[in-house]
Amino acid sequence: MFDIMGMMGKVKEAQAKIKETQAQLVHLTASGESGAGLVKVTVNGDRKVVKIDMDESLLSPQDKEMLSDLIVAATNIAMESIEGQIKEEMKKATEGMMPNIPGMDLGSMFG
Repeated sequence: MFDIMGMMGKVKEAQAKIKETQAQLVHLTASGESGAGLVKVTVNGDRKVVKIDMDESLLSPQDKEMLSDLIVAATNIAMESIEGQIKEEMKKATEGMMPNIPGMDLGSMFG
């Protein structure tokens, strides 16, 4: 027989674990590089840019547009990388808490 109270307890436990994990995501970082390493952008698990490093050779007025393109490219790479880390952390947080229902990914529901 289906135990609805047990299921609700597991949901509350999963929610608490997910909230705790989300609070820790700020400590995750990922970096992306572009222009063969001329630009490096670091983001955190809150999906915020925390650092931009660039080679001094790019700091001339004639390279302004190229620098902008390199920053955007490096940021996008870093964001893709942090998304993977976030999904992995959320998956770990919910692992074994709920029955395995095909197509239901609890980690992505709260990330």
